[in-house]
Amino acid sequence: MGKLYTDICSFQEDNLTLQVNLPFSQSTDVLKLPLQIGAKTVPNRLACQPMEGCDGTADGSPDVLTARRYDRLARGGAGLIWFEATAVLKEGRANPRQLFICEDNLADFKRQVDTIKTAGIHANGKEPIIIMQATHSGRYSKPDGVQAPLIVYNNPIFEKDKPIDASHIVTDAYLDHVLEAMVHSAELAEQAGFDGVDLKCCHRYLNSELLSAYERPGRYGGSLENRTRLLRESIRGAKEVCGRDFIITSRLNVYDGFPYPYGFGVAQDGCTAFDPAEPVWLLRQLSKLGVQRLNITMGNPYFNPHVNRPYASGSYEPPENPLEGVARMLNGTALLKKAVPEMKLMCSALSYLGVAAAHVAAAFIEQGGFDLAGFGRTALAYPDFAKDILTDGEMKRDKICLCCSKCTQIMRQPGGTPGCVVRDRDVYLPIYREKCGAK
Repeated sequence: MGKLYTDICSFQEDNLTLQVNLPFSQSTDVLKLPLQIGAKTVPNRLACQPMEGCDGTADGSPDVLTARRYDRLARGGAGLIWFEATAVLKEGRANPRQLFICEDNLADFKRQVDTIKTAGIHANGKEPIIIMQATHSGRYSKPDGVQAPLIVYNNPIFEKDKPIDASHIVTDAYLDHVLEAMVHSAELAEQAGFDGVDLKCCHRYLNSELLSAYERPGRYGGSLENRTRLLRESIRGAKEVCGRDFIITSRLNVYDGFPYPYGFGVAQDGCTAFDPAEPVWLLRQLSKLGVQRLNITMGNPYFNPHVNRPYASGSYEPPENPLEGVARMLNGTALLKKAVPEMKLMCSALSYLGVAAAHVAAAFIEQGGFDLAGFGRTALAYPDFAKDILTDGEMKRDKICLCCSKCTQIMRQPGGTPGCVVRDRDVYLPIYREKCGAK
């Protein structure tokens, strides 16, 4: 499929051979610089993406493995920790152990946030910025361990010859209810001590699916204004109920990789190339609402994972070289940054680059392509990646994520709690063997 880059020369040779635009900087010093977002300061330009552990308690509180994961991330030195997907409604949980924030467990979340900040200060002298990702899983809801989809329209690309019954298509009134829950989750996140909230709009979960609801009738479908209503009004509402220094943001899908009328960020001519017109409009609208930073991503991890997390091995042979997927993500983010320069943007899809990742991220930041380098799978495999980059200028080849997709394999199994099978083998290899039937 693809090769993970453990050697920088190998990356540079392939970059030239494939003629993809992935700039490279010898120095990673730019990653040490702080970043101001409103009244808050991110200590450096390195961030941990939201990587769900599926290991909360039945009531949605952080549990033992959750606490262990965030302790490792806090000590790892990243300036920003994007806290994992946390449901805003019980029926919107992606699995029975997905985190779910409510008044009843608010104290548990507050303890978790306090612990992360304290660990960061003790290990690095500075506390990380922590943003909670508020989510409704929509099509992928499975609160009791069995599929219970809540969709905004039928999609034949996903459903093929087994369309989901129309009774699962949510009404406008239900989406109004989700909007209220999103706003309330922002209030709870602030009360728990988070620095900000991400009103999640990516990877084809409920809010993200609305972006491509071209043929849905009513207030949440059809026009671009309607399709983005839930996101924009959630942000507007959150800003009204939260303090002025609390960060309101989103992890935003700007490209789905599916043809019109089933994909956002594509032209209406049937092709699947990235078309930034609607995403740029949305970024400008969010900027007018006072949103100062966004976490940019693409694709659907359930259907075309090669788009948002290019891999060295996975469940199918991708239709492109993984470097092409990385280039689409990073250059797409840079294109948006050029169109909306006032917005602070965080990138995705760096893990496949291995030891070259920090150097490529530094080059993009130096050139103004984006502002923060987000690491997802790497954070599970190599929680102290930031400390090594900030101290030694690069990542260690014997610690990098191998992009082997084993963490995803665990996540897709009932009751699976994903982590790195290779680098954190004492904890997660037994889980992998149990859940995936592997030796």
